[in-house]
Amino acid sequence: MNKYKDIVYLDHNATTYLAPEVIEKIKTLLEPNFANPSSLYGISLRAKEELEDARAEMKKLLGISSGQLIFTGGGSESDNLAIKGVAYANQRKGKHIITSAIEHHAVLHTCENLQKQGFEITYIPVDDQGVVKLDELKKTIRKDTVLISIMYANNETGVIQPMAEIVKIAKEQGVLVHTDAVQVIGKLPINIDELGVDLLSLSAHKFYGLKGVGALYVKKRVLLDPIINGGEQENGKRAGTENVVGILAMAEALKVSLKNAKDEGLREKKLRDKLENGLLSSIPESFINGKGADRLSNTCNIIIKYIEGESMLLHLDANNICASSGSACTSGSLDPSHVLLAMGVPHEFAHGSLRFSFGKLNTEEDVNKVLEVLPKIIKTLRAMSPLWDESKKTN
Repeated sequence: MNKYKDIVYLDHNATTYLAPEVIEKIKTLLEPNFANPSSLYGISLRAKEELEDARAEMKKLLGISSGQLIFTGGGSESDNLAIKGVAYANQRKGKHIITSAIEHHAVLHTCENLQKQGFEITYIPVDDQGVVKLDELKKTIRKDTVLISIMYANNETGVIQPMAEIVKIAKEQGVLVHTDAVQVIGKLPINIDELGVDLLSLSAHKFYGLKGVGALYVKKRVLLDPIINGGEQENGKRAGTENVVGILAMAEALKVSLKNAKDEGLREKKLRDKLENGLLSSIPESFINGKGADRLSNTCNIIIKYIEGESMLLHLDANNICASSGSACTSGSLDPSHVLLAMGVPHEFAHGSLRFSFGKLNTEEDVNKVLEVLPKIIKTLRAMSPLWDESKKTN
């Protein structure tokens, strides 16, 4: 990280850097683990053995006593495999799937694709804090419902969903539950057996591992059709030669991220709270999204009225501060965040959101720099904003 010592990186929900321990692990893996683990000669068998050791270690760390841990190419693939795999395997029972209005696009676009294939999708609304409305969930379950897919914690707001209640409601009706836990793994202690979900997605680069590798937990006896066809890798559920180095590095990253996770969460929460309190007190007409809900301790999503998020990001970047916006402008769309709109944030204010997400190397000095720089940016941008001038006239 010395190369980036002058950068304040506050976008860990987008991706984390490689942990030093993971970098050292990768250095030891690159040359001796080149062999295809599906071959039968000695070096391939050793690669296969190390891959299975990594799988066993991850299952132990995640609290999985039985069931499968299928290695994938990342969180999006894991979500696709979970949702499409269950839909295809269980369509004789029914073609109805329930999800929420605030899911990651890896879930939403997968469901939209299934709709084109004749499946019916119901999108559960959330309250103004971004929490799924459980009463609506109960009313929506039908005899032909085959899956409920609700994310564990939202990538934009950090709001944590009541997964225990969701699982209980689903089990009472005999419906499978999938959760996109990409933002949770490595940030919170977790025991998947106790959580009770049937499928769970994770991605290594969210907890200090490599990009392009992830996993899907599948409970025992859950029917799942593969969506990538070819060889019989991953117990026939995911064809393609496994990314051995990436998988072994992911196991190391999981171990590193879960070590002292509770204490690290408390440390990051102090930084987040200092940032939020400082911004709210220095920037008028601003508010925190999801502040009244249970949230990930590292995530701050703030609305700053009468300013576009993209403009704020460009100015922050000029000051070597990396953050994210709830607006999808940078992805080629002018639409504001679907998550914030689902929470009832007005369209014009949803454009003015910023997300700061902390990681292990962030310090109080990082927070101090944001508190020094961002209020000045807002003052400059609002001086050029006709909306700000208009708001002062009406207040």
